[in-house]
Amino acid sequence: MNHFRTPRLSFLAFASLGFATLLWSVSGVQASESALPEGGTPAPLEAAWFPSRLHTFVWRNWGLLPVERLAEVVKAKPEDIRIIAQGMGLEAMPRVLSAELQRRAYITIIRRNWHLLPYDQLLALLGWDTARLAYVLLEDDFLFHKLGRVKPAAAPLHWSPPTADQQARSEEITALVREAFPKDRLAGEQPLFAFIEDFKRVPPPPAQPRAVDFEAPLRIAYSYFALSGDPLIDPSLDPYPEGLLARLAESGANAVWLHVELPHLADMPWAPDDRVAKRIETLRGLTQRAAAQGMRVFLYFNEPRTLPANSPVFTAHPGWRGVEVQGRNAVCTSAEEVRRAMRDGITSICRAVPGLGGFITITASENQTNCWSHGKGGTCPRCKERQPAEVIAEVSATIAEGIRAAGGKQRYLAWDWGWRDEWAQEAISLLPKDITLQSVSEWSLPIERGGVKSIVGEYSISSIGPGPRAQKQWAAAKQHGLRISAKIQCGNTWELSAVPYFPVVENVTRHAAALREAGVQDIMLGWTLGSHPSPNLAAVGEVFGGGTLETLARKHHGAEHVGAITRFWRECSAAFREFPYHQSVVYRAPLQMGPANVLWASATQYQSTMVGLPYDDLKGWRAVYPAEVFAAQLEKVATGFEAAIMQMRASMPAPTPALTEELHFAEVAAIHFASVANQSRAVTARDAGDREAWRKLCDAEAQLAIRLHALQSRDSRIGFEASNHYYYTPLDLVEKVINCRWGTTQIKAK
Repeated sequence: MNHFRTPRLSFLAFASLGFATLLWSVSGVQASESALPEGGTPAPLEAAWFPSRLHTFVWRNWGLLPVERLAEVVKAKPEDIRIIAQGMGLEAMPRVLSAELQRRAYITIIRRNWHLLPYDQLLALLGWDTARLAYVLLEDDFLFHKLGRVKPAAAPLHWSPPTADQQARSEEITALVREAFPKDRLAGEQPLFAFIEDFKRVPPPPAQPRAVDFEAPLRIAYSYFALSGDPLIDPSLDPYPEGLLARLAESGANAVWLHVELPHLADMPWAPDDRVAKRIETLRGLTQRAAAQGMRVFLYFNEPRTLPANSPVFTAHPGWRGVEVQGRNAVCTSAEEVRRAMRDGITSICRAVPGLGGFITITASENQTNCWSHGKGGTCPRCKERQPAEVIAEVSATIAEGIRAAGGKQRYLAWDWGWRDEWAQEAISLLPKDITLQSVSEWSLPIERGGVKSIVGEYSISSIGPGPRAQKQWAAAKQHGLRISAKIQCGNTWELSAVPYFPVVENVTRHAAALREAGVQDIMLGWTLGSHPSPNLAAVGEVFGGGTLETLARKHHGAEHVGAITRFWRECSAAFREFPYHQSVVYRAPLQMGPANVLWASATQYQSTMVGLPYDDLKGWRAVYPAEVFAAQLEKVATGFEAAIMQMRASMPAPTPALTEELHFAEVAAIHFASVANQSRAVTARDAGDREAWRKLCDAEAQLAIRLHALQSRDSRIGFEASNHYYYTPLDLVEKVINCRWGTTQIKAK
């Protein structure tokens, strides 16, 4: 195959400019409104453990999409597809996702077919047009970056009758599957997305009705399964059903948030949209339902978004053209007309939805927005005469003006994510007094793991903030009369997001206590991950209300179990503090995929991607850690969790349903961390030609996949995260066993 490497980025570049956006800027992709990005066309990887690429296609899409759709894509008859599936031991009539759930699983479908299909067949599989796929790849939480910023050059895939060799290999797979999974339903006992129906069920109302308190300190959570991109356009894909709102409220949240784009909710002259009224209606209904649970709704956005360089908007308004980035231009906020339109847009939203809780913005990272948002303001004819702090603060002031003009109660949290140290203090001093400054609590916290020193970026529960950066920013904000807010993670992080939460509750309570001591009141409880209702989420309110780990355990598990539960939480938390944290580790290691990440018998030459496709990129996974230190630290975490689980089960042989859930999620976490340790050592063994070590690690990985399959089969939440959908399904874990058994014969001694 062609050797292919994607550009590497330093942590400093990530921290100052924003990892996802910087990846876009170096990818070489020309972004237009309907062009499908390529960024390079390396040879695709093939799953040689299957009889053919067609067999791989059938296996990986079985049960996700109708057989008729699969047949149509490869120009076959449905019966042809069924024969191939049955030949590998799959069910003849699989349980298939409904049309609604297919709309919730599109990232899962795209990811698993990225190396299998060219764009035209991928479009046919999804049933989409080019414009829709282009939008999703470029705007849906940076999906194209998560896929590596390249589209492998897959050849068209068409059906042909299986050869005798292919049939023989299919029979081997059938025998292997029946041996490894003799009793289990391969595709899982609980259907994928079954948890959504659970969250639609409304629990009994509280003794005291909940009411919105606009003066109360904020506890902002995210939906466990909201779609990114345009979540308000389709009310049937409700991101916050009443049952979820009620359970979040029970866990101490009093606000929720959504990704939006300003032109989707207000008439922006540079991006007209004829569906604004429809989305406003959906938003109004959501705020009313949330209010019934005492919850506020916040909107998160980065604005204004860039436009193609040849947009007629710039022809009509040349003074609006800002900095250019890869064929697109910023809509320059130094132009008074642009700021006026933004202010009026915010005002119109507040007036149309008076119950709206407020807004959260990132103004110096994520999407390219204002001309200084990525440090390129010196190339704009207007912004080059201005300092970054002035432009950034002015954008935030414009949003605050819009709220004031509406006379509303909406709060505004200006998030300093990506603000550079050299001008952040000045920007804070320029903010209006009715703005709240939000900082990532644990950012810049120094740590040492396995004798290796590093610095926390964000997304860490293994590290307990607040760190020096946040404390410095908050001190400056308080000096200028601003309120302050902390963004933390409670239930999970990119350290592991494939489980709704895992019981490292002591770490969360210690972080909450430190924030209370620092005078922080408002808290964003998580990004798109980490806000599943849980003891972790409730820990923040418990601590701020004067409670402790013990009082939390009593409320969730009963007075008779406080000692055992708190010991379990402390042991898991201590084990997790051994996690080899680095920003590149949490983004690039196979932490989210765990055992579902296949073993490659020869080097793929692909680099790992941002929480998307880990491949076999050990150098990218481990970041600053030596390979064996990296694996050993993950092994410490896994064995620590396993020991805590065993002790807890010995203390409570008949655990309650609530404790059973925590034990299962702790076991999933242990499996994931053990798997990443195995995979790291497997790459080392493969490259060294150590066949015996490789074989043992293949066997160990197969056993972890079997264990995880049993857990995911019974709980559809495992393997899912809102902005990535399913990292893996039960059939992916079955495939891993096939992959491992095949792989034991593939390494040659050096």
